[in-house]
Amino acid sequence: MDPDHPEERGAPVGRRVFLATLGLGALGVVAAPPLQRGLEAFLGSAADKDPTGLTGLLPNGGGLRYYSVTSSVPHRNAATYRLSVDGLVDRPRRYTLADLRALPQTRLVRDVQCVTGWRVPGTPFEGVRLSALLDAAGGRATAGAGRFPCFDGAYSESLTLEQARRPDVLVALRMKDEDLGHDHGGPVRLYVAPMYFYKSAKWLSGITVTEDVRPGYWEDRGYDVDAWVGRSNGRDDDPTS
Repeated sequence: MDPDHPEERGAPVGRRVFLATLGLGALGVVAAPPLQRGLEAFLGSAADKDPTGLTGLLPNGGGLRYYSVTSSVPHRNAATYRLSVDGLVDRPRRYTLADLRALPQTRLVRDVQCVTGWRVPGTPFEGVRLSALLDAAGGRATAGAGRFPCFDGAYSESLTLEQARRPDVLVALRMKDEDLGHDHGGPVRLYVAPMYFYKSAKWLSGITVTEDVRPGYWEDRGYDVDAWVGRSNGRDDDPTS
């Protein structure tokens, strides 16, 4: 996902990588758009191998930071990706990427707000409403929440079913009018528009319906479980719009 304070894990970044990354970051500040796009791709690749979050401190053309809480994340594509829907449901299912693309798509354009303060205005996301997948699965009487594990092997998030059924919560397949790339959590991620971005888990692998909310990765480390922009985590940011 795009965690907002990645903890330092694994081996430190080597000195050569550090200096090269800083040099490219400085160059990117004044670069022309083609070079800036190249810088963004470089930072995404470097961050996939950078559990310290160093690359998240450098500028990039897309405005979004690259974060992972693990030292590496496996890649998934149309042939290998599966999204499971299970738990307290009547009709468990596994969706391929083609299955998800064949469902009705919703496009939202909202600001992305990180709990650390940075904001990327007017960012388009497109995908399947989470409520549609929950409706297709059906829910048992004791169902009250959803848990969302990720194929990085470490990250997870949770929402109440009331939150999950909002029309501005997506299982997202596209961002900025392009298919979601690996660095942005692709091929499929969660997108919870009205909440801080740590709730929009990257590399989504499942939807598990549970009785109660189970705190996610950053909630276990002190972040609010209910992460409404401007009404949580001690912040007063304007709501996303």
